[in-house]
Amino acid sequence: MATGGPYPPRGTLARATSEAGGGPAQEPPAETIGYRGPTACAATGITYRQLDYWARTGLVEPSVRPAYGSGTQRLYSFRDVVVLKIVKRLLDTGVSLQNIRTAVQHLRSVGPAELARMTLMSDGATVYECTSPDEVVDLLQGGQGVFGIAVGVVWRDVENSLSQMHGERVDTGETLVGHNPADELARRRNRAV
Repeated sequence: MATGGPYPPRGTLARATSEAGGGPAQEPPAETIGYRGPTACAATGITYRQLDYWARTGLVEPSVRPAYGSGTQRLYSFRDVVVLKIVKRLLDTGVSLQNIRTAVQHLRSVGPAELARMTLMSDGATVYECTSPDEVVDLLQGGQGVFGIAVGVVWRDVENSLSQMHGERVDTGETLVGHNPADELARRRNRAV
């Protein structure tokens, strides 16, 4: 993942925004809720086959619970699901799997507040991290940025999607029913309990 040359050091804006209390979404509780594969697929628009392949090849592995042999289910954290959605967008725009792997490693290394304020830019070959509007403008003026992904927007999209789907408490295994007004069966199950 390429980071800027003449740009300010990575994270300066993120730390300043975080200290000021502004910025996009807050991080959900760390690793208290996991999402099964089908839920992660529905929230990100990928197929289960893609999800399985990416987990087996180490592109995006579930951080809550990996699969141990036959019959166990992987559990993905909220952050994993955000990264899955970003990977899909990068693939859809033609970025190579090798460059996506580098980008995923970088995304996993930054803090949640910094991640939510980041914009990823790409020319189709290289992925660049931008943490300020000036960096985006510099990339565009240099002809390096063709498309961008505002990670904060992806974060909120995933948050909205997952709020309507089922999750699982990591400590107890209890199923947490999402708030989906159209899910009549879930409402009936909740009334029966």
